[in-house]
Amino acid sequence: MSVKYKRVLLKVSGEALEDKADGQVFSEQMLKGLADQIGGLVKLGVQVIVVVGAGNIMRGGQGAHLGMPQAEADDIGMLGTVINSLAIKGTLEKEGIKAKAFSSFEALKPIAYYTRREALEALGEGEVVIVGGGTGNPFFTTDSAAALRALELDAQAILMAKNGVDGVYTADPNKDRDAKLIKKTTYREILTLGLKVMDATAAGLLLNSKVVTRVFSMKPENFAKVIGGEDLGTVITA
Repeated sequence: MSVKYKRVLLKVSGEALEDKADGQVFSEQMLKGLADQIGGLVKLGVQVIVVVGAGNIMRGGQGAHLGMPQAEADDIGMLGTVINSLAIKGTLEKEGIKAKAFSSFEALKPIAYYTRREALEALGEGEVVIVGGGTGNPFFTTDSAAALRALELDAQAILMAKNGVDGVYTADPNKDRDAKLIKKTTYREILTLGLKVMDATAAGLLLNSKVVTRVFSMKPENFAKVIGGEDLGTVITA
């Protein structure tokens, strides 16, 4: 099978790793499913970068609810992404897929400090590269971290696989029956129309880039379809 993208960044939400039925931080089934999807891309010869959120550990706005400053809450969230990165790495290795986890800030012994050179070397050696720690600074979301790492590591596409939705809509399709799927849009339109697919900082970073963002339903078969160039979900370009 020919592939359209040779190097991609997979943006994973922390909530996608959660065991909602049992209220656990991690779902073995979700981690295994993610590893299978990544493994499928690797078998196609695609180099994979993963940026993960921390919604299963610390959700946005939770800090304010607890009465703590946003900067401290964001630090907790960034540490949460490091935990999730190690969980993904461990699951990939269990499935026989080589992986290396990095942190955007100096963290604990089990994870390497992120540098562009070392991340590119790992990709060149066929390893999946997982980058936790967000941007390494408070007040930035993992959307911004994903855009930043995609640009730094020369990814051709950002893959945003969504639970319960198959692309970008004019409104929330779960609440508005008249919401329509947007097949193609631009980063500028995301900013001007306020489309809720990524934050403004991420869209601004990608505004003049060659990076394509693909938004689609998180079904196992869809990853190969998108990599093969199939017209699925929403395509966002500069």
